[in-house]
Amino acid sequence: MTTQELFHGSDIEVIAKKYNMSIDSIIPYASNVNPMGMSPMAKQALLDNVDAISAYPERDYATLREHISNYTKADPNNMILGSGTSDLIRLTFETVKPEHTLIVGPTYGEYARMAALAGSEVSTYMLQNLDDFEMDVDMFLKSLNDSIDMLILCNPNNPTSKIITKGQLDTILDACLKHNIFVMVDEAYIEFVKDTELVTAISLTRKYDNLIVLRSVSKFFAAPGIRFGYAITANTDFLEAAGNSKTPWNVNTFACIAGVMFEDEHYINLTKSLIQTERNLIFSAMSSRKSIKVFKPEANFILIKLLKEDQTAADVFDYCIKQGLMVRDCSDYEGLGNKYVRFCFLKPEQNDKMVNTILEIV
Repeated sequence: MTTQELFHGSDIEVIAKKYNMSIDSIIPYASNVNPMGMSPMAKQALLDNVDAISAYPERDYATLREHISNYTKADPNNMILGSGTSDLIRLTFETVKPEHTLIVGPTYGEYARMAALAGSEVSTYMLQNLDDFEMDVDMFLKSLNDSIDMLILCNPNNPTSKIITKGQLDTILDACLKHNIFVMVDEAYIEFVKDTELVTAISLTRKYDNLIVLRSVSKFFAAPGIRFGYAITANTDFLEAAGNSKTPWNVNTFACIAGVMFEDEHYINLTKSLIQTERNLIFSAMSSRKSIKVFKPEANFILIKLLKEDQTAADVFDYCIKQGLMVRDCSDYEGLGNKYVRFCFLKPEQNDKMVNTILEIV
């Protein structure tokens, strides 16, 4: 197996087996999960209510919706709850039934896979390395036309760690409305952004009914095992169709109990402070190296391009993993190739080790 055959940063078990290492000996810089771990409030709530596994969750999830509403300022009636964002991506395709989907890349490969499963034709608007993977909105708008049924944006984007601002999204959404294009914005990493309110599209759902915004607790709240995500849209037809097709009790009891994580302001603020500090330090430390191109990050991970002709992402992955550091070889991302590596920000001492290790080989 080559690292290019891996499709997700969480494949630590496969890597451990391939390199004959114990899972505990590998530090996962590829999973993009909050290094602070789970919210202490959520953890205590789960410990205090472990016996709740014997009961069904609330049928309408009113308490969980209230937690999310307080956190996002969104209308509880405009929420769709699911078993992670993968479930919500699938639901969006099943509900919209797009014949032609446009994806802004390079980005998370699950969008194209889900589109193909839904029988949708897929086109990719590929942002370029020469432009630092940043969008020229005026240029992008020229690619929109009436043949497109759905547009997918990952914001902040994985793997480039770049953002599209709320103002830019407003312009894009207005153009999409004229072309009758439904827009899905995946905000799995939005809370890591320094000024979240300048980027998130949630408030725009009150203005545009051709918009759905997806959120996850896997990354920022370090709870991928709970398998919970939520989506927000003001499109009444979508809400009705999704409500009619969803499975009863599709969110588990423990996810409901852990909903207090949205109220853990101390944890939220500490995480934002940690990531902002480490993001600035790591970008500064790596930017002066002439043998790599470092793309300025906005989320909790950074993308670099290897400039040595004889060096590939697989080489860097192999060097790092033998020292117990698992980075992401981005060779399988459409539009990137074998010169790109991504890693996330963990605790300061771990980040120092990661940066020093990368700089040793590049």
